[in-house]
Amino acid sequence: MDIIRAGTLFYSSQKLKKNQEKIQNELNKFTEFIRNSLQKEIPREIIPRIGWGKIVNTLIAESERGGYEFVMIDKSEKKNAEGLTRAEVDRYVSKSYCPVLLIDKNYPVDKIDKIVIPIDISQQTKKRLYWATFFAKKFNAKIQIVSALNVDIKETKSLAHKNAENLRRILEERGVNCEVQILKVHNREIHSAILEYIEQENPGLIIIRTHQEIRFSGRKIGKFVSEIIHGCKIPVFTVGGVTQNFDINAI
Repeated sequence: MDIIRAGTLFYSSQKLKKNQEKIQNELNKFTEFIRNSLQKEIPREIIPRIGWGKIVNTLIAESERGGYEFVMIDKSEKKNAEGLTRAEVDRYVSKSYCPVLLIDKNYPVDKIDKIVIPIDISQQTKKRLYWATFFAKKFNAKIQIVSALNVDIKETKSLAHKNAENLRRILEERGVNCEVQILKVHNREIHSAILEYIEQENPGLIIIRTHQEIRFSGRKIGKFVSEIIHGCKIPVFTVGGVTQNFDINAI
């Protein structure tokens, strides 16, 4: 979908025909752009569409009514006015009615054989595990659950370890290869330690849960989620509070 940054086209019924012609012209240009990018005819499963309005609002509305499994957007740093800013990405992730896969077009991923799930112990986890199960089985990938500990206690006695182990047991019961890694954090923020771990492990995908209460409070995603999304080049799959559950028996 290409979204034209402008107000609504449909000001009055008298302008309807002119607006329809304008939409068709934009769709023709977009279709030709896709064809040139692919350097071949557009496959049947790719359907070009045009949106019109404020880009984030249009994406949010589309995520609610479109019936999509997830939406994919580009999170790479912008050198000009095109694309979404960091603030717009965060707002969309917090408000989207379906999961969002964020990719950096400058860092393509060839395969997904390892998936990292960063854990914030204040977050719920159930819905994230449905998607983790799906992707792990889809790509025959190993899952690494990682959490950071910033208190001076033994890792195995921490709440972070307890939560991570609960997730590991659930995933292994579903036939997913899974391990837990608890990081000790000294004089730095938790997200920094996790980003360093991600860089060392070089997984093919990150799956992270956004806070469910954001939609109702109007707040953006928290700093932890935002820093993970923007701090690594790996694709990040974000799961929000209204994500549809999977039938695990069907996976």
